Amino acid sequence: MISIVDGILATLIYILASFVLFLIGKYVYQIFHPKVKVGWELVENDNLAFAIAHVGYFVGLLLAIGSAVMGESDGLVNDLIDIGVYGLLSVVLLNLSLIVNDKLILSSFDIKKEILEDRNVGTGVIEAANAIATGLIVLGAIHGEGFGAGGPIITAIIYWLIGMVILFITAKVYNWITPYDIHEHIEKDNVAVGVGYAGAVIGIANLIRNALMHDFESWYITLEDLAFNITVGFIFLPIARYMTDKILLPGQKLTDEIINQEHPNVGAALVEAFAYIGGSMLIVWAL
Repeated sequence: MISIVDGILATLIYILASFVLFLIGKYVYQIFHPKVKVGWELVENDNLAFAIAHVGYFVGLLLAIGSAVMGESDGLVNDLIDIGVYGLLSVVLLNLSLIVNDKLILSSFDIKKEILEDRNVGTGVIEAANAIATGLIVLGAIHGEGFGAGGPIITAIIYWLIGMVILFITAKVYNWITPYDIHEHIEKDNVAVGVGYAGAVIGIANLIRNALMHDFESWYITLEDLAFNITVGFIFLPIARYMTDKILLPGQKLTDEIINQEHPNVGAALVEAFAYIGGSMLIVWAL
């Protein structure tokens, strides 16, 4: 009976520690974005684009914090120390990732202007997807046990950097396999284009998470796993798009539905996004 009570108390303490980290993540976001009035955008301005981006940040934050909470127990005190250290690292990496994504992936225009002034929902969807993708990468980078030279924190940061590079490449590959320019149509407030891209980047991030989440053995094994997972993912992207076009949307052209209509078909883009994310899940289960 005592062990059950102790287990319940320990669980409550872990949950409380997670809520504290979540609260810290909320304030760290404000530090990184001092000019953004979160409450005003959500409540007074009814800014859907910002709401989507901000919820995406919270989902990414939840995944990142989960990396510090998951795993076998090493004693309550040691667990809380790990949650504090790796939880704070996760929060910082997630917020740094948003800056990196804004500067590299959607570099053709001003993200903040598109979301805060133009209320561009497509941009909000992509910002949310980037946050969720980063959360998945941080989850994989921090969850695995063992570490290379420099210690576990350095290993996690290197993992994160590798993940950021792969996300950048993913954006380029996705833009290459689509018969239209993502940046051009996102700037035209095309939500469907943003949804399709979101599925692709989250799907690839899930494969990165899968490759990083095992216990560290050597950099060679880690990079080999990453290369295999990402190669499979990049090969699958155009296949998934073709399957969406020919099987999931029979009789219709996906490109026509997304960019060649007066009102882009967001539903068709959701089907495309599902194909990418669902495919990545099937690949992870099969590997």
